[in-house]
Amino acid sequence: MKPLQPDTLIRNPHGQPIVASVVVDCPASRLWSTVGQFAGFDAFIPALLRIEMIGTGVGALRTKLFHDGNCVVEQLNSRDEHAMHMTWTTIYNTLGVASLWAAIRVQALGTQCSRVTWTIIAEPVDAAQVGFEQFVQDFADSALENVRRLLG
Repeated sequence: MKPLQPDTLIRNPHGQPIVASVVVDCPASRLWSTVGQFAGFDAFIPALLRIEMIGTGVGALRTKLFHDGNCVVEQLNSRDEHAMHMTWTTIYNTLGVASLWAAIRVQALGTQCSRVTWTIIAEPVDAAQVGFEQFVQDFADSALENVRRLLG
């Protein structure tokens, strides 16, 4: 009998990045304090009922529970407080996403103006799923528009 070998179901997705970006009339540090909190996305995504965290820092898991009953579990891969960016990977979801990697970055455009950019690379469970990329784009665009309304 052949010995068991290390394996994993977590893999990086392939495909074109979906990018959402907004400019907000506030200092970059204030913008980062909102979008840079892995446990705090419910502040700007109204569809979220609540977020539950296991652990802190890189490697932490967040469970996003949505009002409609959907659930997404993600792991924080990297976070740089000074450079104001972080990345994460979806490891479980009920949304029909096979794999997803995402990044958020905040850039200062001056003392009272900054940009947040959310990049997502995702693959649907069903490769023939129509409208998947548009769904992801609309979700990210809507979330960042909420950020602009909250802070701008």
